[in-house]
Amino acid sequence: MQKTIPARASRQFVRTFGAGVLTTLCLSHTAFAGDQPAENASAARRAPYPPARRSDQVDTYHGVTVADPYRWLEDTDSAETRAWIEAQNRLTGDFLTALPQRARIRERLAELWDYEKFGIPVKRGGRYFFTRQDGLANQPSLYMLRSLDGEPVLVLDPNALSADGTVALTGYEVSENGLFLAYGLATAGSDWQEWKVRETDTLGDLPDHLRWVKFSGVSWTHDNLGFFYSRYDEPDEATRLTGTNYYQKLYYHRIGTPQSEDELRYERKDQKEWGFDGRVTDDGRYLVIRIWRGTEEKNAVFYQDLVKRDAPIVELLNEFDAEYAFVGNDAEVFWFRSDLDAPRGRLIAIDTRLPERAAWRELIPQAAESLQSVGLVGERFAATYLKDAHSQVRFFDLSGKFTGELALDQLGSVSGFDGRRGDDETFYSFTSFTTPATIYRYDAGASRSTFFRHPRLPFNPDEFETNQVFYSSRDGTRVPMFLVYRKGLKRDGANATYLFGYGGFNIAITPAFSPSNMLWLELGGLWAVANLRGGGEYGREWHEAGMKLNKQNVFDDFVAAAEWLIRERYTSRERLAIGGRSNGGLLVGACLTQRPDLFAAALPAVGVMDMLRFDRFTIGWAWVSDYGSSADAAEFRALLAYSPLHNIKHGTSYPATWITTADHDDRVVPGHSFKFGAALQAAQAGAAPVLMRIDTRAGHGSGKPTTKLIEEAADMWTFLTEVLNVPVRPTGEQSRSVGQQN
Repeated sequence: MQKTIPARASRQFVRTFGAGVLTTLCLSHTAFAGDQPAENASAARRAPYPPARRSDQVDTYHGVTVADPYRWLEDTDSAETRAWIEAQNRLTGDFLTALPQRARIRERLAELWDYEKFGIPVKRGGRYFFTRQDGLANQPSLYMLRSLDGEPVLVLDPNALSADGTVALTGYEVSENGLFLAYGLATAGSDWQEWKVRETDTLGDLPDHLRWVKFSGVSWTHDNLGFFYSRYDEPDEATRLTGTNYYQKLYYHRIGTPQSEDELRYERKDQKEWGFDGRVTDDGRYLVIRIWRGTEEKNAVFYQDLVKRDAPIVELLNEFDAEYAFVGNDAEVFWFRSDLDAPRGRLIAIDTRLPERAAWRELIPQAAESLQSVGLVGERFAATYLKDAHSQVRFFDLSGKFTGELALDQLGSVSGFDGRRGDDETFYSFTSFTTPATIYRYDAGASRSTFFRHPRLPFNPDEFETNQVFYSSRDGTRVPMFLVYRKGLKRDGANATYLFGYGGFNIAITPAFSPSNMLWLELGGLWAVANLRGGGEYGREWHEAGMKLNKQNVFDDFVAAAEWLIRERYTSRERLAIGGRSNGGLLVGACLTQRPDLFAAALPAVGVMDMLRFDRFTIGWAWVSDYGSSADAAEFRALLAYSPLHNIKHGTSYPATWITTADHDDRVVPGHSFKFGAALQAAQAGAAPVLMRIDTRAGHGSGKPTTKLIEEAADMWTFLTEVLNVPVRPTGEQSRSVGQQN
């Protein structure tokens, strides 16, 4: 299976977040100007905000005029915008350098980050390939084992490719014989990737160099001569980071040849929004093409017989009426995980010789839980479900008969179970809020799990606990929420609390470890994760209840979570902060403007803040399926009603706000945060600071080096401990018990 970051199908790439960033809180980092500390934090807080010119820009939507006075901030590279960015970073830098806890927090974060991190192995040609990130290394490296008890061989080290660690491995795929490695690289967090080919024996690169790849992995043909991938036409340099991405094309690349000679295998000049994910079946016979259309959870599936010369591309599923995720095949019979007539998912079989819907067979019916993925290994299906946002794994034979379940001893998240039908082993990962990812080998024949790799930890996870609660939203909907905290926490209303959410794009927020979050727990803080509508925790119905005209449900769910935490005396308004990234940044921005009285602090990161113009940049058009469009009159009214930028009210006392973005984020362009920050600073009537942290060499979050992650997390927690008045004890041995103080 293609190993990419993120690991789900291609639509995941065009959503609003980068790999791992939801749970690691990868905020944006820059080297702030002005190293001299301010007199004190209050002085920095009182400092005037950088001036932001207000233009007379006005747009008309369906007869309604809407002002956009900070439109000029959409031009990231103009001299005026650059000067404004530098001034914002100086102000924020002055605020932070005045705070003594910053150094202590940064030191402890470095200690917490200093453990080995492993990826799930993939087996090809009798060899095992997996990623490992040593301690504080900026990027994970790729290793190879010739046998499970052998010594790892370093195959690729991205840390050697840049001085600042900003070149990241975005994905890799090994040829069937294990002798060739296709690997993707991205620089400074960009979605644009370059792919190269390396020989795994010599560890030397071939001349292959593929550019303008975005939202795509690769898939090798079984003759080991080449692979399929998708790309866009070369963009104009001036709009490379902001221009819209349309007309993706599917190519075949033969190794050892220039990209200019790649064979165009499929394109649709009449469908500019279609994207293509080409995958070769495990038996090598078919090319299965998943056609995605933005972030919509409905797709088409075409295929081509690779054995027959000049075989046509067959449109097997072309109605875009449901999600169809290809699992595998038995000759001409294809298996799909689908939510057609099953909003929580099921497994079906389609005989390509008799493709009529009446002939389809159901192998695994819909369950009470949401079916997230199905792996095929060892002549059985491994089905991963979500039960109230935590994982369950069940096994079925090829007829769909239940054969057993994976034993899990705590609430957590499972991923993996990739492999080939004839394999007798597979691998999976388990993680929780207080346990980093542990990699297991699963013996398919014996139905037994054993450790493959697990980290040695710089903290004691037994000091913390995770509980799941349920609360009622405004309309009575029952919503789950995870609470993570140090054992012995008192419900006296005095706990500093960070409430995190996302609520969109059918993405489920499940338990996952973050060294950044562990620091908050050590400080005695409560970490709360609300599983809001709009996500994928309970299948299609849960998702659709929080999209387009129903988007307000997401914000109501989040507000209800905050109110429940206060009512149940876990915290109080004065000790409560909210945070989220990307679509979660939108969530925070909307709740901040709708209920400024409810929170002491708000931390929107790389957020979608201008809901009337989001579809005009890069891949923003793909989010229309979740948000709707200002071009539609009814959807415009709904968007305008909650758009964070357009609901800021002058003269309002807003909570302390920490806005983060990157000046060259080519997923959610930084103009969203720039305009929102300028407007919020101008409107703020209270004493709480509204600060911006703008990274000058980063993107949306994926592939950030460890040094930046530590610095940005240190700055975020420094800000939050200051505005929530959370004491921070000295570093060293005392820091390990810092959360035990009153």
